Amino acid sequence: MNVQRSRLNEFAPVPPSTAESDARFSDRIAAVAEAAAAEADAVDAGARFPAKALEAARRERLLGSQVPASFGGDGASIAEISDMCYALGRACASAGMIFAMHQTKVACLVRHGIGSRWHERLMHRVASEQLLLASSTTEGQAGGNIRSSAAAVARDAGRISLVRDATVISYGAEADGIVTIARRAGDAAGSDQVLLAMTKEDYTLEPTVGWRTLGMRGTCSAGFKLNFQGADEQIFPEPYEKIHAQTMTPVSHLLWSSVWAGLAAAAVTRAQAFVRGASRASGGNMPPAAAHLTQARMSLAALRAIVAAGREAFAQREHDERELRSLEFQSPITLLKVQASELVVNTVMHAVRTCGLAGYRDDGEFSMGRFLRDALSAPIMINNDRILANAAAPALMAAIPATIGE
Repeated sequence: MNVQRSRLNEFAPVPPSTAESDARFSDRIAAVAEAAAAEADAVDAGARFPAKALEAARRERLLGSQVPASFGGDGASIAEISDMCYALGRACASAGMIFAMHQTKVACLVRHGIGSRWHERLMHRVASEQLLLASSTTEGQAGGNIRSSAAAVARDAGRISLVRDATVISYGAEADGIVTIARRAGDAAGSDQVLLAMTKEDYTLEPTVGWRTLGMRGTCSAGFKLNFQGADEQIFPEPYEKIHAQTMTPVSHLLWSSVWAGLAAAAVTRAQAFVRGASRASGGNMPPAAAHLTQARMSLAALRAIVAAGREAFAQREHDERELRSLEFQSPITLLKVQASELVVNTVMHAVRTCGLAGYRDDGEFSMGRFLRDALSAPIMINNDRILANAAAPALMAAIPATIGE
């Protein structure tokens, strides 16, 4: 995507940090993952925001890593962001999911904000100030149906306003800005949507629903009444329908799945350590439940493979609008979320059964409680049943391959 060079001289250079000089992404994300892992149990137990992990992400300047270099970022690819999400998922699933949601919003800015002065400035701010962007896509009775909005944008002399009953805004109270969807106008259909970005000075949040859940507690996904007032230019120049198909769905599904793959890998690693210890203690004999470790590794391999295939498919098409809209791409990238979210539960369950009571307990070194509870959120927080129901019609149109190689 070409950056409009005429805009670039408006932006001051981003001050260099010690982590930026010659550091690889792997070195920088490893530092963040270490911070996330150190507080993961406390974040889960207290249902609190993973502040240390996000402080480390800011210190390593990773919140703006996807922003093009011409706007002060690193120009990271979605594949590189996916690797970061995998590393964070292994350390703390809540921190990984927050990072994934933020990076999905940044992807919308990068891919659909070029040419809009307001959105270009926000991109630069994300890179220079390391702003954390939250997502507000769930509201009222619509639940997780993000292709239909109840709240509408109101316009008055170049100013706009929005009042939204957001039943979930993950880490909304901790974010520096929010990216949300809404009906284009009061008389627009629910599916006639726009995407708009706002920063903290533009809105207020009134808490409405708490967040007491089995897992993913650290995402702090409470509900709020969102009151926004801003400028018309804060609406993305492209319709949400296009943004949804080309960026929101593929990027979110790839990054969420990467977090779940990391979570699954953490569970398998712990199960592997249990079997090694049990084998040593019994003179080299494998414990009976070791068969579940084999199952867990197979399930993890399948999960990693579908994420890798999705990444490759997106990379091949990400600059081709026609290909991104094609049924051949949209169907598998949509179903990636379903497959990955089921596989992470399957993988972690096998890891639990590998460890037996030691994994079932919540007070030992082989406890799987946090992994299992976080994994169970995957098919539920964005409901698989809704996705499968929506995919039924396109599935009727898709040809069934005649050979294995097709």
